[in-house]
Amino acid sequence: MQQYSDRKEPAERAFAQAFRLQTAGNLEEAERLYRRSIALYPTAEAFTFLAWTLSFSNRLEEAVQLCHRAIEIDPDFGNPYNDIGAYFIQLGRLEDAIPWLERAKHSKRYDCYHYPYYNLGRIYEQMGRFPQALAEYSGAVERAREKQVDYPHASHAVKRVEAILRNQTPPQETV
Repeated sequence: MQQYSDRKEPAERAFAQAFRLQTAGNLEEAERLYRRSIALYPTAEAFTFLAWTLSFSNRLEEAVQLCHRAIEIDPDFGNPYNDIGAYFIQLGRLEDAIPWLERAKHSKRYDCYHYPYYNLGRIYEQMGRFPQALAEYSGAVERAREKQVDYPHASHAVKRVEAILRNQTPPQETV
């Protein structure tokens, strides 16, 4: 019988192959290989990426549960927090998404801090809370800039919300 520690390398190979298949659009085979990776050596990344794969088939509730499993394995990993928030946005559960996105913003291990800022901006914009939306979109631009990443969605969102706020500001009285 194979030792548990000896399973890590085959699990990593299955994960890498699953990611390539997911990127190519072969979601069924990607799901199978992510599940194989998890069966061999469960990681927060494998649960999170399996959830992401399922989300493309609108299996959002299942994706949320898989992200919870990822958090159990590694509570410092930011991706599943952001992803739960994103899935809640897709489900129309905006208020439920907010605490998950806030947790993603403050997670210890995350390469894409700009995503939860952007997602929070989307929520606040949909709620008509434009000053908060602007702050979050601006945060997304800043976090992306820190990683030397161009994030045009956030930049466009900043401009859009600034225009909304300019149009909402009552004209100044002249004396």
